[in-house]
Amino acid sequence: MAGLTTGLDDAALRDRVAQATALYFTDWSHPGSGMARERSAGAFGYDVDDTVTTGGTGFGLLAQIVAAERGWRPRREILDRVERLAGFLEAADRFDGVFPHFLSGATGKVLPFMPGDDGGDIVETAFLMQGLLAVATYFTEAPDLGARLERLYAQVNWAAHVRAEDGAVMWHRHPERPWSPQALPLRGWNEAFPVFVLGAGAPEHPIPARAYHEVWARAEAFANGRAYGGVTLPLGPDWGGPLFLSQYPFLAFDPRGLVNAHADYGVQARAHALVNHAHCVANPGSWAGYGPECWGLTASDDPDGYVAHSPTEDTGTITPTAALSSMPFAPEEGMRALRHFHDVLGGRIWGEAGFVDAFHLGRGWVAESRLAIDQGPIVVALENYRSGLIWRLMMRRPEVQAGFRALGFRSPYLATA
Repeated sequence: MAGLTTGLDDAALRDRVAQATALYFTDWSHPGSGMARERSAGAFGYDVDDTVTTGGTGFGLLAQIVAAERGWRPRREILDRVERLAGFLEAADRFDGVFPHFLSGATGKVLPFMPGDDGGDIVETAFLMQGLLAVATYFTEAPDLGARLERLYAQVNWAAHVRAEDGAVMWHRHPERPWSPQALPLRGWNEAFPVFVLGAGAPEHPIPARAYHEVWARAEAFANGRAYGGVTLPLGPDWGGPLFLSQYPFLAFDPRGLVNAHADYGVQARAHALVNHAHCVANPGSWAGYGPECWGLTASDDPDGYVAHSPTEDTGTITPTAALSSMPFAPEEGMRALRHFHDVLGGRIWGEAGFVDAFHLGRGWVAESRLAIDQGPIVVALENYRSGLIWRLMMRRPEVQAGFRALGFRSPYLATA
């Protein structure tokens, strides 16, 4: 397989994996728009080459900052792509400043995520805004471009997604229609956490703090406190759910020392990873290959479609991003998996742009695909483990600090602001 070199020390192997994985964004972004394509193969009813993703683009922007910082790509090359991206986003379909989940990379027109869902997606928009704000902070040599990216954030009407009757923030919205069954209120611990931080800190049309404390945090699947595999899990559903629930929130936001009335979020991120690891080590389903060096359940492709894999929805499919994106929180367990995936299984699951999306050893299945929302977190998490770069960029943003303060958080970054 392309680029497979065994025998590297831990640091060199992490760098090798991060650099290869970043190719998904540096080499395979949509050439016209600069956006990240949703996936590399195996599309479910849409055009792989043209379908671009807002959330995956946000993750990809964070990954490209890493590529620039490490010298894997010239800064000017990445800035040129972001210039194209800014122009595309300024003209693309938006709904009160909120972007849809999918867009056509050629036209900027909304592509339905599912029937009836062709409006704004506030969660995907939050992921995109993280990337835009981080780029604006990092590339100080391009202040005019940074101002354009910040303007896209300022134009998001976060309050438009608040349902008047109960104060819930709604995931999906089309301004010309009533709330649809696909709208979904944001409740319970999950990946939507950045919506509240960026929304509460927005200079215009913010989300009120009560939406976080009185709706999001009062859901049945928010507080947990039970032990699984000997690990106490502060938040989330039984056995934690898919690992992306506690990974996406902390790509840009540093959970270390991040505390409010509900939880210590550094403890949450580590506990969720360790619970997932403990399940795979115990392997109650007797799946082939599971163990201390082969673990990680999260949403990904699967032999039977697309599955939100978790200890309570375990089909025998391992998704490399799950363990690798846990590196900042469970470094020993993450490193052991990384080495096994690369040195032992690499002949089957490693390629030009890093690891495939998922594999099932018992069924002899290896995904043909790579997904933006799975590849991006690998690059970002490995860099945050190494240097904390993305965390430092974002935790010092005034909008982020304002959001955390509005929601009653404490953090070392807030103490020194």
